[in-house]
Amino acid sequence: MSCIYVTVKKNICSTYQFVLLVMALMLSLSFSAQNKKQLYTSGVKSMDEKDYFSAAQYFNRLILLDSTQALYQFKYAEASRLNYDFDIAYHWYDKIMKEDNGKMFPETPLWMGMILKSKGKYKDAKKYFDKYAKKNRNSKDAQRKLYVLKAEQEAKACDEALIIMANPLNVIIEHLDTNVNSKVSEYGPIEIDTALIFSSLRSSGNSKRDINNVGFNKLYVSKKQNENWAKAKALDSLFNASNIHNANTSFNEDFTKVFVSRCNAVNSVEYNCQIYFSQYIDRKWTQLVALPPPINIYQSNNTQPHCAKLNGKNVLFFSSKREGGEGGFDIWYSYFDKNMEFSAPKNAGKKINSTEDEITPWYVQEQNTLYFSSTWHKGLGGFDIFKSEFKDGAFGEPVNAGSPINTSYNDIYYSINAKKNKAYISSNRIGSYFEEKQSCCNDIYSFAITPLSEPPKPVDTTKYIMDQLKVLCPLTLYFHNDEPDPKTKNITTTKSYKKTYEDYIILKPKYFREYPDGLKGDDKQQAEDRLTNFFEDSVDAGMQDLEKFAKLMEEVLARGEKVKITMKGYCSPLASTDYNVNLAKRRISSLRNYFAEYKDGIFKKYISAENPSAATLLLTDVEIGELPLSKVSDDVKDVKNSVYSPYAARERKIQIIAVSSFADIK
Repeated sequence: MSCIYVTVKKNICSTYQFVLLVMALMLSLSFSAQNKKQLYTSGVKSMDEKDYFSAAQYFNRLILLDSTQALYQFKYAEASRLNYDFDIAYHWYDKIMKEDNGKMFPETPLWMGMILKSKGKYKDAKKYFDKYAKKNRNSKDAQRKLYVLKAEQEAKACDEALIIMANPLNVIIEHLDTNVNSKVSEYGPIEIDTALIFSSLRSSGNSKRDINNVGFNKLYVSKKQNENWAKAKALDSLFNASNIHNANTSFNEDFTKVFVSRCNAVNSVEYNCQIYFSQYIDRKWTQLVALPPPINIYQSNNTQPHCAKLNGKNVLFFSSKREGGEGGFDIWYSYFDKNMEFSAPKNAGKKINSTEDEITPWYVQEQNTLYFSSTWHKGLGGFDIFKSEFKDGAFGEPVNAGSPINTSYNDIYYSINAKKNKAYISSNRIGSYFEEKQSCCNDIYSFAITPLSEPPKPVDTTKYIMDQLKVLCPLTLYFHNDEPDPKTKNITTTKSYKKTYEDYIILKPKYFREYPDGLKGDDKQQAEDRLTNFFEDSVDAGMQDLEKFAKLMEEVLARGEKVKITMKGYCSPLASTDYNVNLAKRRISSLRNYFAEYKDGIFKKYISAENPSAATLLLTDVEIGELPLSKVSDDVKDVKNSVYSPYAARERKIQIIAVSSFADIK
C-alpha cells in the first residue's frame, strides 16, 4: 500500500506543478502580448508626432521581444531611417526584401535605394530605384505616384553622381577647427572682413531648452587672429533672444540692415520660423522686429533670409512653406525699397523649386547666379548645393556644384565672403564632429574659389556625354541558353541583340514553370522572386542601358567625335571550350548587328568611316573571358538548374567593358 500511496502522491504533485507551469506560461504570454501591444502603440504614436528617436527605441524593444513579425521589422526600419540610423534601417529593410521581395511593404526598395545612395553606393542604389519605379508605375495611389517620380529622379541622379565623382573639382575643402565647430550643429556661416558669424546649437548645461529638450540655437561670432579663427562667442541679447532659436544672419550691401530667423519647435523635426529685421542707426542696431506681410504671413514658415541685389534692386531671398509653392520648402524672393516696403514675394520657379525642399539661398550678383540646396535635383545624396543662372527674368536649370563641394551627406548654406575669393558651406559629411552619432551634426567648411572678377570657364559638353557613356560600363547583356543560333559552330549571326532579347522575354513563362517546379509554399515564392529579380534587374535593365548607350553614342558622334567601344564575351569552363568560344563570338556579333541596325543604320557611316578627320565608331572585342568555375549544373537533362535557374542564366552574358574617345587612346 505504501508504494501505491507514494506513487499516487507523486502523480498529484506532478500534475499540480504542471498546472502551475502552464498558468505561469499563459501569464507570461499574456504579459508579453500586452507588452508588445503597448510598445507598438507607443511607437506608432511617436511616429505620428515625428519623434523618430523615441519611436526607434520603442520598436527596438518590440524587436527584442519578437523579431519574426514583418510589421515590427518594417516599423523599426522606418523609425531608424527617419532617425538617421541608416545601418540599422538597411538591415531590416534587407531582411524584408529577402523574405517577400517587398510585396507586403512596397516602399522598401525605395528606402533601400535612398540609404545606399547616402553611402555613395550609386550603382546598387539605382537598381532599387529602378525596381520600385517599374513595380509601381501604374499605381493609382497619389502618394505612391510621387514616390515613383522620386525613384525615377533618383535613378537619374545615381548616373549623374558617378559622373560627378569621376570628375572632381580642383578644390581643397578645409574643416574649420573647434574654435568654430563643436560636437553639435554649426551652420549658416558668413564672413565679413575679420569676423565669421554663424549659428550653433551649443549651450551650457544650465541653459533653457525647447520642447524637444534641445538647447536653443544662438548666433555666434569668431574673430580672425593671425589668419586663424579665435574662440567663438555668442552675440549679445539684441541678436540672441531668450527661449527661441536664433539663426541665419544676412546683411545688406552697406551693412546697415540685418535679417535673421527666429524659430519655435513644433515637434521633434519641425520648426515654425519668422524673419526679423534690424537697422544700424546712430551707430547702434535697433531692436529686431518681425517683418510684416507679405514676408511673414499667418500659418506659413519663413526662414533663411538672404539680402542681395537683383536687376539692380534690393531683394530678399528666403525659404518658405507657403501656399502657391511647388511643395515642401521653396525659394522665394521679394524686392524692397529704402522704406522697407516689400513687393509680393515671387516663387523662384519650377526649374528651381520642386515637390521636395529647396533651402538656404545665396545670390551672387557677379555671376547672376543663385546658389541653393535641394533634396530633389540630381545630386550625390541628401541635400546638395546647386546653382542657377538668372537670365531674361527667370532662373535656369540648376547645375550641381560638384564634388568635393557636395557629398553623399547633407551640404547646405553656401556663402561667399566679402573679398569674393572664398566660399563656405555647412555639412554633416564624414569628418564632422559628433558626440553620439556620426554624421548627426553639421560643421562649417571653407574652400578657395576663383575670384568672381574672372569669367567662368566654358563647359565641355562633349566630354560630359562621354562621361555618361563611361558610367554605363561595364554594360552587361544576357542570353537564353545556346542563343543565338543554337547547335552551330558559327562565329557570326544575322540576329541583332534586340531580337535575341525579345525572344528571351517570350520565354519568361517557361522559366516560371520550370525553375519553381516541385517547390511549394515559401520555397516556391522565393524561387519566383529570384526569377523576377533576374529578369527585371539584369535582362531588362541591360536592354534599357543599351538603348540609353546608343542614344548617347548618336549624340556624341553627331558632334564629330571618334569613339572606340570594347566588347567582351564569356564562356563557361564546364562545357566544350571551342563550342563556347564560338557561342560567345556569336553573341558579340549580335551586338555588332544591333549597332549596325540602330535607327535604320544611322551608325553605319561612322562604322565604315575612312576619312581620318571624320566622326568614327570603332567596334572592337578582346579575348573571350572564362567565367569562374561554376557550381551551376551542366547536366543537359537537368534543365531546371542548368538552363532555367537564374544562377545559370547570369553566366550567359557579354559586356561592353569600355568606351573611349580616340583622344583617350594611347
